[in-house]
Amino acid sequence: MLFVLCACLYGQDNYEIQVYGSETVAPGRTMVELHNNFTISGSKKTIDGVLPSEHSWHETLEITQGVNAWFEVGFYVFMSANSRYGYQWVGDHIRPRVRAPENWKWPVGVSLSTEVGYQRSQFSADTWTWEIRPIVDKKLGRWYLAFNPAFDRSFHGPSVSHGVSFSPNFKASYDVTKKVSAGVEYYGSLGPVTGFDPLTDQQQQIIPAIDVDFGPNWEFNFGMGVGATHGTDHLLVKMILGRRFNFWTAKKAMP
Repeated sequence: MLFVLCACLYGQDNYEIQVYGSETVAPGRTMVELHNNFTISGSKKTIDGVLPSEHSWHETLEITQGVNAWFEVGFYVFMSANSRYGYQWVGDHIRPRVRAPENWKWPVGVSLSTEVGYQRSQFSADTWTWEIRPIVDKKLGRWYLAFNPAFDRSFHGPSVSHGVSFSPNFKASYDVTKKVSAGVEYYGSLGPVTGFDPLTDQQQQIIPAIDVDFGPNWEFNFGMGVGATHGTDHLLVKMILGRRFNFWTAKKAMP
């Protein structure tokens, strides 16, 4: 979700907090993920109709279907819960993604996703948004590096006139054991590409996080994020739990 105006920077955009890797879901397999994020310290007032984020529980259901060796399609359902307004539907997004096939033998993993969708005005002043996200990653021994220089565009809301904005994400992690990796994730929203917002109005968030390997069919990520600027929620926790299924190939696999 896109927030460029300072008054909107405190809005509830902490739903799917993830730095993407270049790998896509295998053909015929389905990845189901739950993104659970709780804002401990955030905005406390309704600003331009956008509800405050403090003490809000954000939950995202992400379902991604692998189509072939280089193409997948993801679908998101965003929900939000708070003692003041209960449990509410926020919006939906769809995200097709392509990757450079492994037989190209590139020195780094590369993929490209584009995401478009709607979110209700109570949760985002910009209700229709679009994102294009290049993804580059690399495994270097025990180290893993990923960079997502995303570009955002609003099609309905106060940020339309600002054009395209730049939102870089970065992750660096180290394999502490064969099953556990620890690292740091960075999430930024710097403002329009034609001229970044002042530093205090930008979103700058740093999240120390761990990844746990429960097996090839599972994904688990947990972290606690700290906002580094005035325009960012100050403290939150996030967890991603994912499971891969063979819904479309189960019949073929049966003897």
